[in-house]
Amino acid sequence: MSNLNSQNQDNYEDLLVSIEAGKDILNLLIAVCDDSDCRDRLIADYEAELEPDIRRYRVELARGEPSLRSAIANLVEQEAYLQQRGKAVITVTGVEKLRFFKQFGESRSEQQVFFGYLQWTREALREFPFSIVLWVTRQIEILISNESPDFWSWRKGVFRFNTKKTAAVPKTEFEPFRSLVEEDDREPPSLIPLEDLQDLIARTEQKKGLQDPSLASLYASMGKIYYRRIKSGECENFQQEYELAIEYFKKAIALQQELDVELALSSSLNYLAGLYYFQGRYSEAEPLYLQALEIGRRSLPEDHPSLATHLNNLAELYRSQSRYSEAEPLYLQAVEIDRRSLP
Repeated sequence: MSNLNSQNQDNYEDLLVSIEAGKDILNLLIAVCDDSDCRDRLIADYEAELEPDIRRYRVELARGEPSLRSAIANLVEQEAYLQQRGKAVITVTGVEKLRFFKQFGESRSEQQVFFGYLQWTREALREFPFSIVLWVTRQIEILISNESPDFWSWRKGVFRFNTKKTAAVPKTEFEPFRSLVEEDDREPPSLIPLEDLQDLIARTEQKKGLQDPSLASLYASMGKIYYRRIKSGECENFQQEYELAIEYFKKAIALQQELDVELALSSSLNYLAGLYYFQGRYSEAEPLYLQALEIGRRSLPEDHPSLATHLNNLAELYRSQSRYSEAEPLYLQAVEIDRRSLP
């Protein structure tokens, strides 16, 4: 069984009992988890515990036509055991991959299509006398209850599994991307799927070209999102998101150099150097910190707090390499600037 805290363990056992209790009628269960790895472990656990008494099946929603009823109907058509109304649990995933924002030319987003189908699918699901476990994220749970209240009223249980890892970002981090979705007048949810932001950047690249000035800000914003997730432990796949953070900052730096926006460039250099520093890649971090410091000295007042940050970052790098004689004067300069500029 997965290594769960006590609350999640209780919820897992309740979910298991609820699946087992479903017999000969539709047994609709909602499971909530933001960490896909944790979700997959939980699914594997309950499937192993339920067999052979309860057969297990899985379906993933299709992005082009995200209908819960159609996904299950297609499965039943392929499985004689289900056609004979055998005892089974059907696990449904993929809702979190549906786009919240509309694509160009679309009247509704993938999520809107899904919620629309869901609202009017309750009666159609009666023909499936199985336990159906629909896995969603916290944000999707809120949206289902608001957008598909009729479907929501039929749930037999909601089982929430708390985890720090997530594939969504706070609404506040969406602000740099807001201008890309002007055609969508809906208020964004409190959590934005990370894939949606990646998709918005891809659409901007396609429409405006890779040299469009707006991309410099978007690349830097995306790099900062990944940087924060890595530092806070929210990332689902550390290595993948670490590499994406580096990729986005490199793209931002290349455009910022062409556009000659020095302060933004200095910030991106610091972030990229920080990523290298975390991984002990000191020889790659040092020239970036030096370049950021040079830009800071040239562009900022001599007592600006950001200049102290540049000095401190470089000093930390030297300290980590036991280069104390080089670190000390930088620390002293940073302290002196802070003394002059801060309350």
